[in-house]
Amino acid sequence: MREVSCKDISNAVEKLCIDANKELPESVSCWIYNACKAEEKGIAKSIMNDINENISAAKELDIPICQDTGIAIIFLEIGQDVHIIEGSLEDAVNKGVASGYTNGLLRKSIVKDPLDRVNTEDNTPAIIHTKIIDGDKIKITVAPKGFGSENMSKIKMLTPAASRETVIESIVDIIKQAGANPCPPMIIGVGIGGDFEYCAYLAKKALCRQEEYNNNEYYKNLEIELLEKINSLDIGPQGFGGKTTALKVNIEQFPTHIAGLPLAVNVGCHVTRHKSIVL
Repeated sequence: MREVSCKDISNAVEKLCIDANKELPESVSCWIYNACKAEEKGIAKSIMNDINENISAAKELDIPICQDTGIAIIFLEIGQDVHIIEGSLEDAVNKGVASGYTNGLLRKSIVKDPLDRVNTEDNTPAIIHTKIIDGDKIKITVAPKGFGSENMSKIKMLTPAASRETVIESIVDIIKQAGANPCPPMIIGVGIGGDFEYCAYLAKKALCRQEEYNNNEYYKNLEIELLEKINSLDIGPQGFGGKTTALKVNIEQFPTHIAGLPLAVNVGCHVTRHKSIVL
């Protein structure tokens, strides 16, 4: 049994919160760079160049890429042979988030109660997703999520009679309704299957996927087709038209009940951030 201290977890979360808000994953930066070259309309190309320059400036000046430094989404993959010592895991994560947002001078956007709207002043509590896996390591992923894009996300409980075309139409319609609100170009996370809450988790998790495509050929082809259809909407960068409405569509799937077909679309803006570490 390998021991991991809560102090080490807090320190890791603190660093990840800061780093994730200041530097995009390399894959996302590459998609944006390639979109700059591919755009043909003058204003769309200009906006993509501005986005690309903003990413470089944030890195050079050591400041957040976006002023909305998000709600802290934490994915924990905990090996079953790990013993967490010297405190509570949840407290350790939230201590790391509080330190990261305070010491990193990141905007604190969390209110204690959704109706009273009083700020917690340290961006806690985080949303924590925990999964037990084999081994004696802990993988921590911090994914700050801004709410301009989060507010455009939706869940649909389709019937099992829904066709592949119905699923495609439902996803494309959600993006069409979102329009310029999520600060396109977007990254689209799609969850298919599970139940009401699990399909939303899948969609959120999909936004953090590092692989280029789903490893299932059927869903890989679906991702490619969806990206093509979404980009044909001509919403374009920041809603001014163009070829780049979305940079990527990532799908995660899971078995479901014979009586349902849950579908979730979690919309990410062009600043879809996430950083990971293994302890």
